Amino acid sequence: MKKYLLFDLDGTLTDPKVGICTCVQYALASFGIEAPDIDKLEPFIGPPLKDSFMQFYHMDSEQADAAIAKYRERYSEVGLFENTVYEGIPQMLRTLKAKGMLLAVASSKPTVFVERILQHFGIRDCFKAVVGSELDGSRVQKDEVVAEALRQLFGQKPVAKEQVYMIGDRRFDVEGARAMGIESIGVTYGYGSMEELKAAKADYIVQSVAELQKFLLREVEEPRSGLTLQRLFKTIYPLLLFWLVKTAAMVFVQVMFIQMGGSIFGTPMIVFENGNPAGATPAGSAVMSIFGFLAGAAAVWKGARIMIKRAGEESKLLHLRKDAPVTYGYLAAAAVGAMLGLNLFLQLTGLVKASEAYEKTAQSQYAVPVLAGILLYGIAAPVAEELLFRGIIYNGLKRGIRVRHAILFSAALFGVYHGNSVQALYGFLMGCLFAYGYEYFGSFKVPLGLHIGVNLCTYLLSLFMDSDAVWVNWPVCVIALTVSVLGLCAMRGRKKI
Repeated sequence: MKKYLLFDLDGTLTDPKVGICTCVQYALASFGIEAPDIDKLEPFIGPPLKDSFMQFYHMDSEQADAAIAKYRERYSEVGLFENTVYEGIPQMLRTLKAKGMLLAVASSKPTVFVERILQHFGIRDCFKAVVGSELDGSRVQKDEVVAEALRQLFGQKPVAKEQVYMIGDRRFDVEGARAMGIESIGVTYGYGSMEELKAAKADYIVQSVAELQKFLLREVEEPRSGLTLQRLFKTIYPLLLFWLVKTAAMVFVQVMFIQMGGSIFGTPMIVFENGNPAGATPAGSAVMSIFGFLAGAAAVWKGARIMIKRAGEESKLLHLRKDAPVTYGYLAAAAVGAMLGLNLFLQLTGLVKASEAYEKTAQSQYAVPVLAGILLYGIAAPVAEELLFRGIIYNGLKRGIRVRHAILFSAALFGVYHGNSVQALYGFLMGCLFAYGYEYFGSFKVPLGLHIGVNLCTYLLSLFMDSDAVWVNWPVCVIALTVSVLGLCAMRGRKKI
């Protein structure tokens, strides 16, 4: 959560159209220029007046100064009060201040006028600093205004630029923020269009005062009811339902195999001893598991779809700005590095051989036909598990507890679900990575794609994971884990969640 908020005035806190445009008409009339339609004078709202008179009416510097003098002749007495505060602004400002945020106004309008407007509307006390231009024509550019506002906010302390937002409705606000190295929020309820703000590369764009408040308070106002018994039940119930339906489906398929004589298209699915079914073949186990995962996914599909959609709606304000393609590369590097490094670590430390449960699981995995293994471990299992663990469990948990705790708790359940110590450790760490990727990019496709990719690589790797292989050694393990850590650090350097 950023603590320091700089607000533009015109088009962001107040709607100044009547006052500004009428005073522009008054100034133009002194030059014999008729401008009866004030709607056409809206471009004067936001940028420095001198620039606008020179740009739109081709005045030279002296003429523009004379026009500004005539403009202020009316504005200082009448025009500045021909103004209205946008609905919800006073309440939002007081809420932000009550939450401990430090607010400032950074406007191209002369400071003396800004002060009078804020006093007139009873919102001056919300701001620690009020900065505008000077009547002598100095400090009119937005970057200069922003720089002075930052100086007044931080005083003798170093300016923590990562803790600041500049909020405004025009490209000048965005450009001023970028010049000072701070992030910007564009608002479209003022006089800048969505197209203008996107072209200026605003970091975030909101479309209403309510949306702006929700964005600024997204961390402090998130409902945090804690991990209550009700929430715990809502977390555990889908897991139990998934497991029961998955198990029932696997038993049903096994019974069907027996009824069909134990083979399908000549491929044995069941082993018989003395005429009695003694167990499934590797191919039979794979087919049973695929059907089990599909049935489990179907059981939780409706709830997962609702939770994923709701989570997307709630987080959309955090992801208005598209992440750079390189960030996805960092995540992919982190995932591949973690997958390879953890597998090598478990192999080299002997943890794999120390777990009989894992050894049994691994042996059955090696015996599965490759195509069936790809369908099972690369598609059915990751899709079903993501719907359950990230779609329902993680999304449900983070509505009651902090995101970092939800990541850890959901990942712990994901690890325990695997049923043996080796896969529990691996599942926990990868579960943390999947949930982190989900939260970072705000799209369910990210953990789903990661899980599918990691599972496929792990399965194919397991077919060749011989302890005598040249690449199974500590240097490769350390390099892989280092790549993973560096990828995560690079992501965090670009954006914190």
